[in-house]
Amino acid sequence: MPVLTNEAPEQSTQMGPQRRRRRRTVLVVTLAGALVAFCGLTARLFIFPASGMPAHVDAIVMMNGPDGGSRFRTAVDLAFQDRAKYLVISRGNSYFGQGSFCAPPVPKVKVICFDPNPPTTQGEAEYAGRLAQQYHWQSIALVAITPQDSRARLRMQRCFSGHVYVMTAPIPWHMWPYQLAYEWAATVKALVFNRSC
Repeated sequence: MPVLTNEAPEQSTQMGPQRRRRRRTVLVVTLAGALVAFCGLTARLFIFPASGMPAHVDAIVMMNGPDGGSRFRTAVDLAFQDRAKYLVISRGNSYFGQGSFCAPPVPKVKVICFDPNPPTTQGEAEYAGRLAQQYHWQSIALVAITPQDSRARLRMQRCFSGHVYVMTAPIPWHMWPYQLAYEWAATVKALVFNRSC
């Protein structure tokens, strides 16, 4: 007849805390890894995107948004530097008001102003894509705020088969938290739900 002891229950109760500690450690390491990956992806896509353009492109296209005009100044400065023959200005927000003013005349540059429909990055890319077909453009430099760079590039590449470059305009530091949250949501929408030009 086998002898019954209390050792097995003691071992099982000792194994319980060890397993819980191991599970907690795995969970903490997994969460830390996910946080590091999220921060790295955020930095790459929205804080330090690859931006820049060659000396000359066919068109400079300013994406619009609530940044107080830094995109506008950047786009107009590039046009005055004779970096493109076309300057395309999106007037998709109240910064421009409802008047006919869009941009100052730029020597040797055709200025085109438009109100995107819909008034989003998607609408801007669709309109710029149609202009590119009309004028036979091979290259476009988008002017966007830094956090918008990757999404604007993605949207434009869906509507235009030529080379797409992005020049970024600065934003005030207090806008960064909102812009990062907004860009994450808008990028997921562009990648998952709204994949057309």
